[in-house]
Order: sequence, then structure tokens, then C-alpha cells
Amino acid sequence: MPTEASHPPPEGQSTRPALPPAVIVRGLTDARAVLALGRPALLLSPPEAVTVLGPAWWVAMVAAAREDGGAAPDMLDCGSLAGRAQEALALGAGGIVFSGEAGQAAALASIAAARGALFLRFPPPALDMGAYGAERRLAQWLAPPE
Repeated sequence: MPTEASHPPPEGQSTRPALPPAVIVRGLTDARAVLALGRPALLLSPPEAVTVLGPAWWVAMVAAAREDGGAAPDMLDCGSLAGRAQEALALGAGGIVFSGEAGQAAALASIAAARGALFLRFPPPALDMGAYGAERRLAQWLAPPE
């Protein structure tokens, strides 16, 4: 069973944009493994990764993973750090997860939209590549629904 990183949406936000299955990647090896399958996927950082890894690392890691020819949207979990979330968008992150104050979230959502980036208040359900056996379950997690 996949490890999920999700929370209920806040009141008034009951829908999400249509996203491919999300996979929490913890580094270049994970991201390359996901992209190598050639299936739709969302590269998702670990929860609040911006506090440890920073946005520049995330953007560079995703770019390096894509050099092998794979493509997938990406999202960096910024927790409640609005400044780091804005930095991630400025550096070219494909999207952010921001769980901070509602006013800051509205401003960041506007910035993300202007840049063509994804914005979520809570991370989607995801397979965590750091979980035991995740490599074996990856292809099934990314398989199209029957």
C-alpha cells in the first residue's frame, strides 16, 4: 500500500487540478527512476523539503533528472514558508505546496498562476520512494486506471 502524504482540503476548496499520480522523490536517483518508466507522474518533494533542501537544489535536481529525456510536472513542498515558496517559483519550480496563512496562500497562488506553475494547499496522495518496497510498487502506482 502506498505511503500517502495528504490532508483534507480546507473548507471551500473541494477540488484539485487533475494531476498525474504523485511520487515523493528524495533525490536524483528517485526522480530518474520515475521518469524512466515514461508514464505520467508528478514529482513531489518530501514534506516541507524547502526547509532542508532549498528551492535551488530542487529545481536543479529536477532539471538534471529531465536531462535523460523524461518529463513530468514537479512540486516542491514549502510548508508554511511564504518567502521560500516565492523563491521556488522565481527559480522555476513547476509548482509548490504551501500550507501557510490564507492571505499568503492567495498571493502565492496568484504568482504561481502568472508563472504557469501548479499551486496546492495540501500535497496529493503519493507513493514515497523512501518507503520500504516503493521501487517494486512504482510501476503499479503509475499504471493507468483500469
